[in-house]
Amino acid sequence: MDTFEKRLEKLPSSIVKKIGQIDELKGHWISGAKLNPQVLGRLKKSVLVTSAGASTRIEGAVLSDEDVEKFVRGIGLQKFSSRDKAEVKGYYELLSNIFDNWRTLRLSESSIKHFHKELLKYTEKDQRHRGEYKISDNAVEVKDPSGNTIAVIFKPTPAYLTPKEMQELVEWTTTELKKKTYHPLLLIANFVVEFLNIHPFMDGNGRLSRILTNLLLLKEGYNYVPYVSHEKIIEDNKPDYYLALRKSQKTIKSGEENIAPWFEFFLDIFNTQSKAAIKLLSDENIEKLFSPAQIKVWQYLQGVDQASPMQISEGTNVPRPTINQVLDKLLKLKRVERIGLGRATRYKKL
Repeated sequence: MDTFEKRLEKLPSSIVKKIGQIDELKGHWISGAKLNPQVLGRLKKSVLVTSAGASTRIEGAVLSDEDVEKFVRGIGLQKFSSRDKAEVKGYYELLSNIFDNWRTLRLSESSIKHFHKELLKYTEKDQRHRGEYKISDNAVEVKDPSGNTIAVIFKPTPAYLTPKEMQELVEWTTTELKKKTYHPLLLIANFVVEFLNIHPFMDGNGRLSRILTNLLLLKEGYNYVPYVSHEKIIEDNKPDYYLALRKSQKTIKSGEENIAPWFEFFLDIFNTQSKAAIKLLSDENIEKLFSPAQIKVWQYLQGVDQASPMQISEGTNVPRPTINQVLDKLLKLKRVERIGLGRATRYKKL
């Protein structure tokens, strides 16, 4: 993709700073997030509900998070359309699969088509085209409440060019992610804006772009993705989302490409997501997320000026080898300070 270098030339210097902030937060999460798996499991279930609701509402569905939670628990929601419920269920199940199996999933045309098929498997109107690229041209339109087109926002790639452009996009992105010449966040942001510009399917492109974003971020080591919903952050900033997309898309293939608005929006979203993830490790949440042994050590250190590992073990009835593991975790989280070396080592809360 020869245009990528030219696109990077148009990016403001603030992009580098934003990427640095995100990666610093990523490092903090990696060093400190081996926390209570039961609590993380509950967080993941909550994010599935939030993300399924937000991602489908961005595209016009009306189920609230509370409605979505009731629905996935099997409680009937008669007042909502079958289409809204079908879209939510498809998104919820597909995202759950991504969260559970991202290590074995890969970005390919066949996987993208499979994800699309799974995304729309409950919507009857999409039965004929789900899992297949569009065979007729489509357009991104503004519609009134009755479904009538008010205006055409932009015209994506024609149907006859879609297979070629999708093949080129997927092959280039996977190759560059492996080469690591460019930062993965730049490559993922570029993939998403190109994917949405091609609009390869008749329906579901926006939702699928967010599914693929989750997958790519997880595969690049942003392991907090299942615990904070980026879909919800986009929904909360929906006008800015569409504005950044449209500003960027109208320049693609124009000879004067400038997709900086999209890159900035994309990185702002994930900066917000990263900060929210790290907040899960903050003092007010620490006792919710720590294991029982970690909590005992943490609470013990709140009541003493400083203590040796042996004193902590005796004061908490936590085995000495476990104490070492917990203290190492608290050090990485910057919750304790180590004083001295060897037998004189002491620990104190920060």
